[in-house]
Amino acid sequence: MSTPAAAARLFARSSWRNARYVARVLHQETVGGALLLGAAVLALVVANSPWSQWYHQVRDTYIGVEALHLRLTLGHWAADGLLAIFFLVAGIELKRELVDGDLSDRVKAAVPVAAAVGGVIVPVLVYVGVVTGMGSDQLRGWAVPTATDIAFALAVLAVLGTHLPSALRSFLLTLAVVDDLIAITIIAVFYSSDLALQWLALALVPLGIWAGLLRKGWTHPVLLAIPAVLAWTLVHASGVHATVAGVVLGLLVPAGHDPADADLDSLAERIEHALRPVSAGFAVPVFAFFAAGVTVSGGLASSLSHPVVIAIVAALVVGKAVGVFGGTYLVHRFTRASLDDDLAWSDVLGLSFLAGIGFTVSLLIGELAFGPGSQLDGAVKLAVLLGSALAALAAAVILRRRNTVYRRLVEAEDLDSDADGVPDVYSQG
Repeated sequence: MSTPAAAARLFARSSWRNARYVARVLHQETVGGALLLGAAVLALVVANSPWSQWYHQVRDTYIGVEALHLRLTLGHWAADGLLAIFFLVAGIELKRELVDGDLSDRVKAAVPVAAAVGGVIVPVLVYVGVVTGMGSDQLRGWAVPTATDIAFALAVLAVLGTHLPSALRSFLLTLAVVDDLIAITIIAVFYSSDLALQWLALALVPLGIWAGLLRKGWTHPVLLAIPAVLAWTLVHASGVHATVAGVVLGLLVPAGHDPADADLDSLAERIEHALRPVSAGFAVPVFAFFAAGVTVSGGLASSLSHPVVIAIVAALVVGKAVGVFGGTYLVHRFTRASLDDDLAWSDVLGLSFLAGIGFTVSLLIGELAFGPGSQLDGAVKLAVLLGSALAALAAAVILRRRNTVYRRLVEAEDLDSDADGVPDVYSQG
């Protein structure tokens, strides 16, 4: 009689290569997350200080040329231009996950994909449920609570989860990447208007040049910047949000490893490693400074009672947690997969709350939905900041306790007895 196949494990340990990659990302995003938080706090302070008028004047200053709709405010340049770098990095991360990460394994991919889908659907239902009957204007913000902020979430995890299993960190990274893909798809489909298909068609030319240069190994930054900027310009002129160009450029980067030396970083990893400090250390903090400066007028209590604020906070804190946890549990419930022996469902719950940290993309969608500087846009900013803070606090309560448990386990075991730089758990089997 044949032996039944072993059941798949949820959050099973990934490869040592992937664990090293995630550790590197976490290290970089810890610094980036701190800069992002500092920029957001500074924007809030300035926007509610005697320098408030100066802040709004700077944000709303127009620069650029009229051709191809390139005369934009500094705030728009940050949202449309600098965030394209953020989405370029996200596109490269997604490509790496598809080729060499958890998304390359259909069984492993099912968990973060199901969690990401649940983490989009449930917050939307919560938001719509709260604002239904309040008017069509409020409903335009239905997509605001769908995105998880990679920089913030990974930075918080790096601080809270120093000893959490690497599989949980890989899960959060993959979840956030899939989440961003869904969010950028929503932006492209629902928040693009007045499409000019001729410009979109012309964008295929620089995209093809970009892909050809990379295939030939021609990676000089100036050489790659020319087709990248041209593709961004044409996509922007087409009416599709320009950040979509960043994702497409990222997906075109080759992510395969050299068969002769699999230990060398792939081209995608090298480009991502070079771009991430620019994205996390400059592009996203500058966007945050211009996007997070909401002036609280009429008293904090009245602002917090706004239906849009209540809807977004509930969606980020409750909707995200229920959606991510529920999606993960459904994979467990309706397949033969079971939770890895080293983990507990409270770990998953902690990560589910952590996924409720929505900042960069949430603020971007808020501006697209309601218009930058509008009253509802201000409500979105306040709600995203509050909801993200509460979600991070809930995650901290759970993950700090779990981190203590894993720290004791690590201290009780010799994880690198061979002194070869590779933990023994990755050398077994």
